[in-house]
Amino acid sequence: QVQMVESGGGSVQAGGSLRLSCVASGYTYITNCMGWFRQAPGKEREGVATIDRAGRVTYADSVKGRFTISKDNAERTLYLQMNSLKPEDTAMYYCAAGRYYEPGLIGDRFPYWGQGTQVTVSS
Repeated sequence: QVQMVESGGGSVQAGGSLRLSCVASGYTYITNCMGWFRQAPGKEREGVATIDRAGRVTYADSVKGRFTISKDNAERTLYLQMNSLKPEDTAMYYCAAGRYYEPGLIGDRFPYWGQGTQVTVSS
């Protein structure tokens, strides 16, 4: 199994920045992709950004140019740098891992999930 633990969420004003982190542990050698997903109250979960073992990234259109996903393989850590935050970015953010290469933003391709970290952006 693979365990994921997120951190770095919080409250920020519009235009501000946050950096989310996610540490993976367990059988991480079986995973080929990691990603960030979010879910706002009353809305469906959506993919934010994913990255595979080869470093290929996919971003949701809504965050392109504002968010950057990266990973530190040695530390088994995934990051999401979020700049120019907007109130519509308010959501619970989840880190996930899976076995696909180029998984896109398809949540079903990620069987391992963290508990989430809350991001709240005020106007």
